[in-house]
Amino acid sequence: MSTSADNNASSHKDPLHGITLENLLKALVSQYGFDGLAAQINIRCFSHDPSIKSSLKFLRKTPWARAKVERLYLTMQGLPIPEHLKHPEASADKTPTTKQVNRDIWGK
Repeated sequence: MSTSADNNASSHKDPLHGITLENLLKALVSQYGFDGLAAQINIRCFSHDPSIKSSLKFLRKTPWARAKVERLYLTMQGLPIPEHLKHPEASADKTPTTKQVNRDIWGK
């Protein structure tokens, strides 16, 4: 006999539902270590004086980096990757690049 809580958890479309960023990061660190994470994802918080606390602080502020970490976790777990994580750069903040700004100003 299953409860409604079991049905909600198993039928939820987001494979990351119910997993905290901290638990996700701890699982990745236990699997790869910070050196392995830095090799997988080139993020300074993994390669220079890494810690769970500093990495969490950075990942909570940086959506594109968090998407890469979440994608690596899902891959490690053999879970499906949702569309919004397949191309995190496309769904990230739409802040214009320096080239775009220069093109707007100088027409180059």
